[in-house]
Amino acid sequence: MTSQQQRNVITLRGSTQVVTEFFGYAINSILYQRGIYPPESFTKFHNYGLQMMVTTDEGLRKYLGNVLSQLSEWLLKHLVQQLVLVVTSAATGEPLERWVFQIELEADVRNGQVQASKSEKQIQQEIQAIIRQITASVTFLPLLQEQCTFDLLVYTHKDCEVPAAWEESDAKYIQSSNEVRLRSFTTKIHRVDAMVSYKCDE
Repeated sequence: MTSQQQRNVITLRGSTQVVTEFFGYAINSILYQRGIYPPESFTKFHNYGLQMMVTTDEGLRKYLGNVLSQLSEWLLKHLVQQLVLVVTSAATGEPLERWVFQIELEADVRNGQVQASKSEKQIQQEIQAIIRQITASVTFLPLLQEQCTFDLLVYTHKDCEVPAAWEESDAKYIQSSNEVRLRSFTTKIHRVDAMVSYKCDE
């Protein structure tokens, strides 16, 4: 096997790392772009050929770190179906936006297929396109005119063991919503499809 071929081979663990890292940057980008946390609590970070914003808030960093660590463990065991970030009104708890990331297993890892072939450059270009769309979301999403908070929902298979620190949640669907489909990316092992739905102006 040539060195180029080796660089193009991605394993289940490598794919899981790529997907988990993407979710970390995507969540940070959404929280920054939608003003859920003050802009001064973010710092610039360069990845995927893009300048992105990541939180410096220690409480948020710890929370996201715990969620992503558990998510990574579930991804390795093929237990995750969706990650959903819900933006809600701090005053009423009403869901205003749902950012949905659908996760599908493309490789037949249950039957022993634990690696696939795709260049790192191709994967990064696809991820870059999604991050750009999140950054551009302010051009089509309604202005959030009230203080908002967020929830992270992880949809898992029924036989998944859930840590005691996690709790069951309703789906937090939005009544009378519009939906915008975003781009997707695939490692050839995991495929992630993204979309955002938001409350219609009355």
